[in-house]
Amino acid sequence: MATALVGLVLLSACTGARPRLADEPTVTSERADGGASTTTTAAPPQSKVAQALGDAIDVFPDATSDVAAQRITGADATSAPNIPLVFLVKSEGDDRLEVHLPVGPNGSTGWVRRDDVTLASVNHRIEVRLVEHRIRVLDGNEVVVDEPIGVGTTDRPTPGGVHYLKELLQPPDPTGPYGTYAYVLSGSSTELTSFNEGQGVIGIHGTNDPASIGQDVSSGCIGLDNAVIDRLVNEIGLPLGTPVEILA
Repeated sequence: MATALVGLVLLSACTGARPRLADEPTVTSERADGGASTTTTAAPPQSKVAQALGDAIDVFPDATSDVAAQRITGADATSAPNIPLVFLVKSEGDDRLEVHLPVGPNGSTGWVRRDDVTLASVNHRIEVRLVEHRIRVLDGNEVVVDEPIGVGTTDRPTPGGVHYLKELLQPPDPTGPYGTYAYVLSGSSTELTSFNEGQGVIGIHGTNDPASIGQDVSSGCIGLDNAVIDRLVNEIGLPLGTPVEILA
């Protein structure tokens, strides 16, 4: 589905930093001349997430312009009041941040004032592999989830590219087509501008049809077994702003 997520109940969602991983094991190698060994430690990758201080924020076309290109409000980017307005940071300037936007078109970026947001680090990231029908969740360098998924059909494909988690919602009926939870992504369907009276945004959600897992069945969303989405929410606690890379 290109989910409208109509009537879903808002959940509180973490936007703060996830606990850091313990240091990766050091790799030790002896020098050929018998000298002292050297050690290297692979640093786990991290992303930064900016949360707007208010329910609206000015977005600029570049790092220096005095005129905002647009003003994004919570109503523009989220499905209910009081949902944090979050952005995945792409790059940093002295007093502005280049961010991925939670509104279309897919892949849109802009610049926000550093003073208009709070920053947090996120250790987790998500990889969605469409051809393989699999989702991988990484915490730093460690794969913590590797599970099969259902994806979009040929005529309503799951859009590739870099997205991020912008909302966490709970369907009123956990036995319904959206399962027990739904993460809403910053991206939208490339084929649908609306769906079931809502916007054509895509999500990662549970399902009441286990047979759909591993198949091209949706209108763009990513379907998981309910036990897997439950783990993402209740055990791992993926924060808003977690980057999602959708790969062919």
